[in-house]
Amino acid sequence: MSEQTVSRARALGTRWLGVGLAAVIAVVTLGLGITGRLTLYISPESVWFACAAAVVTLAGALWSFALPLGEEGDHDHGHGHDHGHGADAADDAHDAPRPAASPRRTLAAVGAVTGGVVATGVVAAALVLPPASLSVELAMSRAGEQTALFAGADTVALGVADTTTFGIGDWASVFATATNTTAYDGAAVTLTGFVTPGASGDDGVNLTRLVITHCVIDAQTATLPVSVDPDEYPTGQWVEITGTVRADADGDLHIEPTDVVAIDEPGDPYEY
Repeated sequence: MSEQTVSRARALGTRWLGVGLAAVIAVVTLGLGITGRLTLYISPESVWFACAAAVVTLAGALWSFALPLGEEGDHDHGHGHDHGHGADAADDAHDAPRPAASPRRTLAAVGAVTGGVVATGVVAAALVLPPASLSVELAMSRAGEQTALFAGADTVALGVADTTTFGIGDWASVFATATNTTAYDGAAVTLTGFVTPGASGDDGVNLTRLVITHCVIDAQTATLPVSVDPDEYPTGQWVEITGTVRADADGDLHIEPTDVVAIDEPGDPYEY
């Protein structure tokens, strides 16, 4: 393989790992944003920023492709240095054997190739695999974790709020932190989520929803105990529940449903 062929292959690889992958990711981001599926990965408030960044990235990538191949790595800028030896010195330098690659350079090359293969695989997966919401298994594995979302809520502030606008995340905060639970006894609710096993296993199920702040990486599980026969709905089944918040003799809150309807997973499965 000639040196020119090797140099061209190296330049193509460099361009793909740089502007090539960036351009593909930008196109995928814009496609998800236009079709409304970007909210499967980030909060709706961040969609405009992600799409704007994708447009800038795509414009920069298209401009970079206008450069001659290999110019990205050209650090000599065409400035040759003649120290008086003339053409003979240049010929001797060309004919001289090249030094063997150092172990450090070889290791760097292996790392670059490995990283390129992994990055290409990730981008290919983003193109081939359809967007999907986080799994029920993840919600169940994180159930019971003490997170900032459900800690330190101001009961007084929540008590004067319009609870008809509360989602599962809001009510989970109330259920976890309220000191005067009788203030919520009798509140009407209509909530959508999926079924997960209850804490006791026999006395009902949990109505569950994943709540994200910025993106799916910070997803937190919100659960509400519901008085439903655990055998009626399988784990992971999405349902819409209409009912009432009730406080038991111990002061613990739960939901007594008056109507439970099995539904398909909604287009936007998260709360924010």
